[in-house]
Amino acid sequence: MLPHMKALLASTLLALLPAAALAAGPAALGPNGGKFGDWTAATYGTGDAKICYAFAMPQSSTPAIASRGKVMLTVTDRKGSPHEVSLTAGYNYPKDAKVSLAVGSKSFDFFTQDNVAFTTSGADAVAAFEAGNTTTATGPGPHGHPVTDQFSLTGFSDAYKAITAACQ
Repeated sequence: MLPHMKALLASTLLALLPAAALAAGPAALGPNGGKFGDWTAATYGTGDAKICYAFAMPQSSTPAIASRGKVMLTVTDRKGSPHEVSLTAGYNYPKDAKVSLAVGSKSFDFFTQDNVAFTTSGADAVAAFEAGNTTTATGPGPHGHPVTDQFSLTGFSDAYKAITAACQ
């Protein structure tokens, strides 16, 4: 795995994982450092604390925000909690922010906490990702202006199959 990929995986997971899962480092799934098209698949932790996740970076973001951190769409499976879909914004969302994610004609609402948005419709979002080509996230930026991030879904199905198999 490339050094910058390890750093990206580690920094992403530190914000999202319970402390018990931090005992083992991230491990890429499958060929090419876990790359499946535009998605990456990996695991973190062991045993009951093992977490499997697939993530993608945006293909485009508007407007450009100079001080914006990493932006990432992530699908996580863990024991007792499959299909967790989250969006890391790269900035803290305003209080009570409304974020939505569209795949074709389907739209999913997200609630926010600090710099991450989550949906309660994870299984439906995953099904839409498997059938779609792109997904677009829209939410308020750090100054209240709309921010749009577009993600490719190329490779999602294979990445999701890899994490599902790894966390059975």
